[in-house]
Amino acid sequence: MTVVLAQVRLPATLHTAAVDGWQSRRRQNVACIRVSSHETEEEVSEMPEETLSAGELSNVVAQYHSAAAEFIKGNPEPYKQLFSQRDDVTLGNPFGPVGQGWEEVTGIMDRASALYRDGQITGFENVSTYVTPELAYIVEVERFSVKISGSEQLSQVALRTTSIFRPERGAWRIVHRHADPIASARPPESVIQK
Repeated sequence: MTVVLAQVRLPATLHTAAVDGWQSRRRQNVACIRVSSHETEEEVSEMPEETLSAGELSNVVAQYHSAAAEFIKGNPEPYKQLFSQRDDVTLGNPFGPVGQGWEEVTGIMDRASALYRDGQITGFENVSTYVTPELAYIVEVERFSVKISGSEQLSQVALRTTSIFRPERGAWRIVHRHADPIASARPPESVIQK
């Protein structure tokens, strides 16, 4: 594993942060961020500085939606192709805790997709999209019908999702995805674990 220091421009309103191994410090709108990756320092320094557009993100989101259609048929491979393979990639899905790192994330995808079969997408409701040169995110409600965990009955599913993308090697890659079944208002007691 290689540790690389990268500099990115930040808004003046961003404050100092240190969260679970990520360290950054504000210095005249430039942050020094400690990044872990599988790439060597030479590979990182050889990467051209590139910015990816909102249009390019739209293309990746269309691929992401197509990959979701395969995922709910039990095929995680198209999804995997869209995710970052770096150590800081994270995934939280409705079937278990958040995983971190490529190996753990692919295991989560394999287990989750194996629970689905005969799925059909019924829609993607975009709640929000935001794009900067360094990061982008989408918040959506994904709706589909699927047979879950051996059931022969199609179930209707709605997932509230947040996906964060960053440019890697000339393409937007998913660095984080969170999905849960909370797509409508719930009473306060719903958060209490029993």
